[in-house]
Amino acid sequence: MTQNSASKLLNGDTVHRTKQDKKASGNGLVKSHCVFQQQQKRYRRPAEKNHHASCASPLYNKPFAESFEETPLLVAVLTYVGYGILTIFGYLRDFLRDWKFEKCHLAREREQQKDFVPLYQDFENFYTRNLYMRIRDNWNRPICSVPGAKMDLVEQVTPDYNWTFEHTGKILKDVINMGSYNYLGFAENSGTCADAASECTVKYGAGVSSTRQEMGNLDKHEELEKLVARFLGVESSMVFGMGFATNSMNIPALTGKGCLVLSDELNHTSLVLGARLSGSTIRVFKHNNMQSLEKLLRDAIVHGQPRTHRPWKKILILVEGIYSMEGSIVRLPEVIALKKKYKAYLYLDEAHSIGALGPRGRGVVDYFGLDPSDVDIMMGTFTKSFGAAGGYIGGKKELIDYLRLHSHSAVYATSMSPPVTQQIIASMKCIMGEDGTTLGQERLCQLSDNTTYFRRRLHEMGFIIYGNNDSPVVPLMLYMPAKIGAFGREMLKRNIGTVVVGFPATPIIESRARFCVSAAHTRAMLDTALNAISEVGDLLQLKYSRKNRPESEESDCFWYLESHQD
Repeated sequence: MTQNSASKLLNGDTVHRTKQDKKASGNGLVKSHCVFQQQQKRYRRPAEKNHHASCASPLYNKPFAESFEETPLLVAVLTYVGYGILTIFGYLRDFLRDWKFEKCHLAREREQQKDFVPLYQDFENFYTRNLYMRIRDNWNRPICSVPGAKMDLVEQVTPDYNWTFEHTGKILKDVINMGSYNYLGFAENSGTCADAASECTVKYGAGVSSTRQEMGNLDKHEELEKLVARFLGVESSMVFGMGFATNSMNIPALTGKGCLVLSDELNHTSLVLGARLSGSTIRVFKHNNMQSLEKLLRDAIVHGQPRTHRPWKKILILVEGIYSMEGSIVRLPEVIALKKKYKAYLYLDEAHSIGALGPRGRGVVDYFGLDPSDVDIMMGTFTKSFGAAGGYIGGKKELIDYLRLHSHSAVYATSMSPPVTQQIIASMKCIMGEDGTTLGQERLCQLSDNTTYFRRRLHEMGFIIYGNNDSPVVPLMLYMPAKIGAFGREMLKRNIGTVVVGFPATPIIESRARFCVSAAHTRAMLDTALNAISEVGDLLQLKYSRKNRPESEESDCFWYLESHQD
């Protein structure tokens, strides 16, 4: 193999160093709570200011605006108090369970095994027993239809406070789906994609029952890989049957002992697991903070490996296109500039951005108008915008050839199902316009319009919304633990299906509802959802934002007095 960039990535021929005992510096997330401050200076992270400042540089060819409004101080205090009260009652209930006054439904050690090494860590299950169980009915709701713009839910009740559930036999019809990653609306049971998948099932069957290296390599798989390579603008690509395993099983094939992985602090669990399984040294930089990333890169080159100070075999930067809990978009032009400056390698996870960003729907690289060859490893999944399953890795031919031999997903995992493969081919050709229609481009435009409209309306209503203005992932901040369950239940009463998220998936004071906008949503659907969100927001007092207040001091005072006269 020649000593080009791909072979260097595989063989580890670069000379980089780092220092273990230094932490990445933050970017100063201290925000002002002054009521009479001007609007453009209120509740904005310094990182956000950098986003706007960088737009003037040649790295950005379009405005890059993200919003992360500061948690109001009173709300933060009340959130901590709420978790404190729940913790106190949790210990009280555990005391009652120990004395058999209350039944515990979780798995626990037998009395005969009390001297054994514990199989179930009782303290680690504290959150599950006493906090999660109170709002468990907001998750795992059975769906009995296509999870499109609307869906049907099976009604369930619990006789024992969310420990178990029973189906009533009643179906909740036409629930507006604001939680699925169906960005382009290809999760459907009719149309050209569904018809093509159905015909493929008749011809090839539903499964392959073998790995790619044995008897599971179909002509459809090779057709898909060539199509993905053309779609991404790279030399070659490889597809896998599971999106999570695409990260967790391929990163260990690319890095190992003596390598350094620089990971964004908000990276997905699959990236974190893959980095840990690789045995590489891991350093975490602040989310989308280029100062933090550059400091780690500089220290890596200057100081090398711990103790020995030998050069790192390779440095791999792990980032995502769209961060699924924040709704933020990676500052890819700056990441690529740093990667080139310090001779590192870049692994880009486009699970949520592929198909959802860019004028041609080709992800965050297309969104910024960058050259795909500047990204060493392009990863993505087919589970979101394509309405299917699995994932891919694209890059130079030497890289893909290497992964075909060394990736655990390629060697040991069963091949992608034929109808799933055909679904991806049909939807991708639709996005590229190779199906002879303009349906793909229309869906891309519809998704962009829906995203802009939905975010703007929520801002106008007074909610605190996180993320980039162009991101179809829209987190709405709830903060307090009691409001997590209440929001999900109240929205379902109004026939709106939502996803609510809390600690430990988010920081303890940043619980949220996460909406995913789809091209399949009509304006009427979005208006119905927005009206319900506004109604529930008033009911639960969720409209915390102060960004819409007038800029001048006098108008701020007038607004305050006028609102209190009502």
